[in-house]
Amino acid sequence: MTDCPTSGLTVVKPGMLTLLQDLGRFGYQHLGLTPGGAADEQAFLWANRLLDNSPNSAALEITLGGLELRVEKAIRIALTGADLQASCNGVALANWQTHNVKAGDRLQFGFPRSGVRAYLAVPGGFVVAPVFGSVATVVREQMGGLDGRGRPLQEGDRLPCTSCEARMSRRVPPRFIPDYAEPLTVRVMEGQQRALFDAAQMNRFYASEYRVSTQSDRMGVRLDGPGLHPTEGGIVSEGIPFGAIQVPPSGQPIILLKDRQTIGGYPKLGTVHPLDAFALAQRQPGQLIRFELASAEEVNDYRVFLRFMHETSRR
Repeated sequence: MTDCPTSGLTVVKPGMLTLLQDLGRFGYQHLGLTPGGAADEQAFLWANRLLDNSPNSAALEITLGGLELRVEKAIRIALTGADLQASCNGVALANWQTHNVKAGDRLQFGFPRSGVRAYLAVPGGFVVAPVFGSVATVVREQMGGLDGRGRPLQEGDRLPCTSCEARMSRRVPPRFIPDYAEPLTVRVMEGQQRALFDAAQMNRFYASEYRVSTQSDRMGVRLDGPGLHPTEGGIVSEGIPFGAIQVPPSGQPIILLKDRQTIGGYPKLGTVHPLDAFALAQRQPGQLIRFELASAEEVNDYRVFLRFMHETSRR
């Protein structure tokens, strides 16, 4: 049994950074609008899958915890992504599964045991008016979100959703649950600008470890490690794809994520496999990563992913 969308959750404490996200807005980069969208699409899509939602249904992206919500009516929620020590009325809630909550309950999210971003979905998604075809919140561009102007959630915000009947809990099969604490090796699909980096630099790049910087955010993951220095310091500005490995004058690579700028003039040695970019968005500052050259089969998997994204974005 469902009803018209009314306030289902009220924000008591907004936490470090809590944003409404979907898969992002597509077809507007020529206007300077970044796609935005869930930083970790794998976790985001699982949250919607647990509730049989459309893949593009709006959900909460909770960064680094601190969020507290008051439940206004009986709803079902799905939790995935980072382990933020979620609880309901002080009782721990298991991650990567659904839960039934009722009016008056308090949902709280602590600071991460592992990962960076958790996702909270409700049946049918949060009912919010889209801006340029999406509710994805991009704070820098003042676009999307609850008010359409790109602000993070604030105390007192009411999140509209529909009521639903209680159901048995559903869980993500363990084999599909990532371990955000394990060492991450990022697969690289080299591009034509790889020719701007000599063989010695590329060998050092693949043989070295890089540390996730504290300066990382939704625009990109900045890395600390051996510097890379191309034969040309800049290129003609061009469009920037998701997962591009950009090398600024500092020589420290930046892997560009969902809130990246739409064009740029720094050399890019390639892009990372999207599944690895999602995993990278869950790595905390200080964690180490390595790189390896993607195989032909993995590049083909990427093409399949792009086709899936294109079909999904048209729904």
